[in-house]
Parts: sequence; C-alpha cells; structure tokens
Amino acid sequence: LFWAECLAAQTKDAALASSFAKLAEELRRNEETIVAELNGAQGKPIDLGGYYHPDPSKAAAAMRPSPTLNGLIGA
Repeated sequence: LFWAECLAAQTKDAALASSFAKLAEELRRNEETIVAELNGAQGKPIDLGGYYHPDPSKAAAAMRPSPTLNGLIGA
C-alpha cells in the first residue's frame, strides 16, 4: 500500500504515477479486508508437500493467502 502510494505521489514520471494511482486507491479501500485475510491465515498448519522440497504450487498458495490482494496486484 505505502509503496503504491509513494509511486502514485511521485512527480518525476507521470506515466508511472498514473499507473499506480488506481492500485494505491484500491489497496487503501481494501486495507481492512486484506489485513483480515492475512491475519486469518496465521497460526494454522499448512501442508507444503514436504519440508526440504515443498510442492511449488502448495508453497505459492501458502505464501499468498489474501485473494483480495492477489486480485489487485495481479490486475
């Protein structure tokens, strides 16, 4: 959120500022939901498919527990 806000507020590159303005706004608007999703994923055991050689898809899912954040940064 803060990174996107800083990029949107900078004045050296107008195209960069404009491309991050919407993301910063959406992140700010969804901040409570994102934090709740991240907090909800904490403290629960997760099957990664192995300790030393985890399954890549299971590890990726575990490292990105917020569907709201994933949707915003993936857009």
